[in-house]
Amino acid sequence: MTKDAIYWVWLLRTLGGSTVLQDLMHYFGSAQKLYEAGPAQWRICGLMTGWQIQKLSQCSPSECGDVLRTCRDNGWLAVTPDTLWYPRRLWELRDMPPVLFVWGDPTVLAREASIAVVGTRKASAYGVRVAAALTETLAESGAVIVSGGALGIDSAAHEGALRAEGGKTVAVLGCGLGTPYLQENRGLRSRIAHNGAVVSEFLPFSPASRATFPRRNRIISCLSRGTVVIEAGERSGSLITARCALEQGRDLFAVPGDVVSSAFTGANRLIHDGAKPVFSPRDVLEEYLYRFPDELHEVPDKSFCELLRAAGETPETLSRAPQTAGRRPRKTAKAKPEAPSPAAPAPARELPEALSDRARAVYGVLSEAGAHIDDIAAAAGLPAGPCLAALTELELYGFAALSEGRKYRKI
Repeated sequence: MTKDAIYWVWLLRTLGGSTVLQDLMHYFGSAQKLYEAGPAQWRICGLMTGWQIQKLSQCSPSECGDVLRTCRDNGWLAVTPDTLWYPRRLWELRDMPPVLFVWGDPTVLAREASIAVVGTRKASAYGVRVAAALTETLAESGAVIVSGGALGIDSAAHEGALRAEGGKTVAVLGCGLGTPYLQENRGLRSRIAHNGAVVSEFLPFSPASRATFPRRNRIISCLSRGTVVIEAGERSGSLITARCALEQGRDLFAVPGDVVSSAFTGANRLIHDGAKPVFSPRDVLEEYLYRFPDELHEVPDKSFCELLRAAGETPETLSRAPQTAGRRPRKTAKAKPEAPSPAAPAPARELPEALSDRARAVYGVLSEAGAHIDDIAAAAGLPAGPCLAALTELELYGFAALSEGRKYRKI
C-alpha cells in the first residue's frame, strides 16, 4: 500500500466508482492533492456537483484508517491506481474503482492473457463439465481465468483452472472481502487466493445487493481480453457481463446449447448476434496465441466431447445433459416428496482427498436412481445452498450427474 492509499479509500467512501474520478485525477494530479485542494477549489474546477462536494466535505482521510487496518489484519491488499499492481485496463472505465481489495497475488491482475468465463448459477451437468474442461485447458496454456466466485458455472470455471498445473484464476466478488455472503464457497475462495486472487472493489464489509453485481460484472469483463458465456438463460446476469464486454471492445464467445431449452436461450442468442461459437478450447485460444506469445503456449487441440470422454463421461450423459437443462419436474395433485431411493450397493469408489466434508456427506446419501435436491438436502441435513455447492463439487470430480427431471444421481 502506498502513502496515498488512505486518500483513495477516502474517495471510495465518498464518491465510490464515480464517472468523474478520472477527470479529477487529471485536474488535481493525485488523490492526496485533491483532498488538500479543499472545497473552494473543488467548486472552482467545475467537475463535481454540489452533492459530490458535500460528500467529500463530510468525511476526511483520517476516518478511513480502519479500512487499511482491516486489510492488514486479514492479509488483504488495498491496490490503488498509483501502484504498479493496479490493472491498466481498468483505467479504460469511466467509473474505474478507486481501490481494489485483493486477497492473494495482485500480479495476476496485470497478466495480459486473461479470459472471463461466466454463466448461470443453476448450471446443468453439461454446463459444469464444459466450463471445467474449457478453463482447465485454457489455464494449462497459460491464460488467467476470471469469473465471479459464485455457484454453478463460476465455480466450475475456477475449479477447472485450479486443476491445471500452475493454473491461475481470479474471482471478482459482488460484496466486500469480509462479508459472509455465499460462505459455502469460502473453501474455493481460499484456494483461489493461493493460486491467483480474490478481488472486490467494495469496502471490506459491504453487503451484496442487486446493484453490486452489475458493477462486479463490468470489472470481470474489463480485466479480460475476451468473455466466454456458458449456459445463460434469457435473463441471466452473465448477459450483463457480455454486454459490458461488447461496450468495452472485448471479444465475446458463447458455448452453444440445446435450442429448445430456456437455460441456453441467452447464450444461443449471443451466437446469433455475432458472438464466436466455442466448440473446443482452441476456438478461444487461437484468438490470443499470436498476440501474447510470452504468456500463452500451444496445447493439444481437443473438442469438448473428447475432453469429457477422457474425464469418464458417458455418451448417454453427454447427449442428455443439454436436453434436460432448464426443465422442471411435472407436478400432480397427489405428488409427494421423493426421498433418495435405496439401490443395490455399487463398487466402492475412492473419494479424492480434496473433496470437502460437505460433499462427502451428500455423496453418502446419493443413489444411482437419483433424487431431487430438496430430498438430498434433507437426507444430508444441509440447507439447499450448501447442498447445491456440494453437488457441483461432486459433478466436477465425476461422482454425480444431473439426469431427467432435474434429479441428481450417483455415478
